[in-house]
Amino acid sequence: MNATILPNSEKHYPVLLKEILSIISPQNGGTFIDCTFGQGGYSKELLKFKTTNIIAIDRDSQCKNVAQKIKQFHKDRFTFFNKKFSEIDKIEIKKSKVKAIIFDLGYSYTQIKDPGKGLSFEYKGKLNMRLGINNFSADDMLNKLSQKDLELIFKYFGEDKDSKIISKRIVDHRLKNNINTKTLVNIINSVKKKSGRLHNATKIFQAIRIFVNKEISELIYGLINSAKILDINGILLVVSFHSLEDKIVKYFFRSLSEDKKISRYYPEEKNQNKLFELDSKKPILPSHEEIITNRPSRSAKLRYAIKKKNITKFEQDFIKRFSKLLEIENLSEKL
Repeated sequence: MNATILPNSEKHYPVLLKEILSIISPQNGGTFIDCTFGQGGYSKELLKFKTTNIIAIDRDSQCKNVAQKIKQFHKDRFTFFNKKFSEIDKIEIKKSKVKAIIFDLGYSYTQIKDPGKGLSFEYKGKLNMRLGINNFSADDMLNKLSQKDLELIFKYFGEDKDSKIISKRIVDHRLKNNINTKTLVNIINSVKKKSGRLHNATKIFQAIRIFVNKEISELIYGLINSAKILDINGILLVVSFHSLEDKIVKYFFRSLSEDKKISRYYPEEKNQNKLFELDSKKPILPSHEEIITNRPSRSAKLRYAIKKKNITKFEQDFIKRFSKLLEIENLSEKL
């Protein structure tokens, strides 16, 4: 989960940039945290406003080069941490009041096109998919986990209806040879018929990437810890790119901003953990013009919430809601 997908390597397109800037008002200054630094799209734009201070985070060590170049020109206003964003509460913010925290859960062009990362089904090499600070690779999980475990990962993280037969064919194939990118794509194509604009392998690759990078717990604890360090009236913004991410973000914001209704026959129960205020329950989508300029942005959804109260313990219901996904993620303990 790490920066916006780009159509080419020459120009960076931070998704929904105009909309984000209009929400967070950087012209008024303040400290902003870019949780998915990537190629620095949001950070660079925010630094154009002379009274802003930017803290950037990314788990991918290759982002350090971009961060160092920005640091040369903004020594006192820009700080970079090579960490997972779930650890946002552990970074030093120098007692600054955090005005906004931004998450962009997509991927950069450089990450997608890096054969070493093995994120794309266009390459034929070894499966990797590690984005940094990982304990295992896609190669490890596909060649070591049981059929049942793989089926669960594909079903819940990829929302793929063919998860059972694909996992069986993977296990059958690896009795003879290890699974690599080419053989995995061939296995998926042998099960699925081509339909629509999505590549047959898209959902399975998504599931593997989510599992390898523990993206479920990363997002859950990234949201929780961001809410804790955000200042009152600070804004938490998340750009998501697939339904599973959006489901988690949507529930987090709504559950901590609405009164609870037990039944239509009873009055609403006051929510004591009303941490946020929402300007809208609906996500903000890219404009037609943006989609033409940056086609991968077409699946982006921006949700944001404004912090209205300091509450130290509010996460129990949120974690419980997605406990099944966290249990599946914990299958990695077998590796």
